[in-house]
Amino acid sequence: MKYLRRLFLPIAILFLASGVFSQGGMQSLKITVVANELIFDNPPFRQCHASTLVELADGRIMAAWFAGTYERHPDVCIWASIKSPAGWSPPVMLADGIINDTLRYPCWNPVLFRSKQGELFLFYKVGPSPSEWWGMYKKSHDDGQTWSEPVRLPNGILGPIRAKPVYLSCGRIVSPSSTEDGAVWNVHMELSDNHGQTWSRVSLDTTTGFRIIQPTLLTLANGSLLAFMRSDQNFIVESRSVDGGSTWSRPVLTDIVNPNAGIDALTLKCGLHLLVYNKGVSGREWYEGRSKLFLKASFDGEQWYDVLALEDKTTGEYSYPAIIQSSDGLVHVSYTSDRVNIRYMALRIEKEQP
Repeated sequence: MKYLRRLFLPIAILFLASGVFSQGGMQSLKITVVANELIFDNPPFRQCHASTLVELADGRIMAAWFAGTYERHPDVCIWASIKSPAGWSPPVMLADGIINDTLRYPCWNPVLFRSKQGELFLFYKVGPSPSEWWGMYKKSHDDGQTWSEPVRLPNGILGPIRAKPVYLSCGRIVSPSSTEDGAVWNVHMELSDNHGQTWSRVSLDTTTGFRIIQPTLLTLANGSLLAFMRSDQNFIVESRSVDGGSTWSRPVLTDIVNPNAGIDALTLKCGLHLLVYNKGVSGREWYEGRSKLFLKASFDGEQWYDVLALEDKTTGEYSYPAIIQSSDGLVHVSYTSDRVNIRYMALRIEKEQP
């Protein structure tokens, strides 16, 4: 189902229910919801999670996710679909965790990424659990029509753990990653100066006293990087780099509430920063707090404001968002819909002068 809805967004006080916003003397935003739809019907799997998005060379959008009987089941594979004017293509399996005739492991957390050399990467993880998984990737030179054989990343390199890498103006790729070793969660960045052919690893401060994983990256106006991270503190954590990702500031808590759930962020071509996140606190069950999914916006990376409620329910799981901008300026968002589907939205977001 497609529909259009326009929202004029404030910087000071937001009235999301009414969609009427005002702000004197400063910029405002206009959001048009261009598409809001589920990606598939009657899929060949019971559950799905952790979607990722990328724009193909011809402007179509590809989504991928992991799916199978349930998370951690050995039959969980990486699946994908492509959106064209005719709709979403039927899901196709891209990767599995088969080791040999008698052994297979589940796949996890795919991340699609296109290099400036034109290579399309599919990064994903394979292993019995997040504490034991390893990084894998495949490449495509024809926009996902065919893929290379799977390659295991070197020891210590996991690939982007859930959110997409970013390209810097110098040509460096910064890939946000993390590890989960039982109760110990740590964030690190993986850097490539040759378009993803080889990688080096940079660790963040691990003496914070709280657990952090799954970073996502923003590029600020002064050229520095801002990393937002999921934590076990009911707040998002941030760290900054002023040297292209080579070193990072000590991670600190922000005032953005989050129930230890996946997030994703994006810096638009116009300089506006966006964050998709679950707005709530953790409960007794792991899924509690994931029924509300919101979009935040910031003009400077410092002050953030809720600008759109993607989901605002009392129950259900709407989580693990992905967000990208395509070459035509549209913003594309996908996220898990109750573990049985992936929801996709397309937004037109414009800055306006009063």
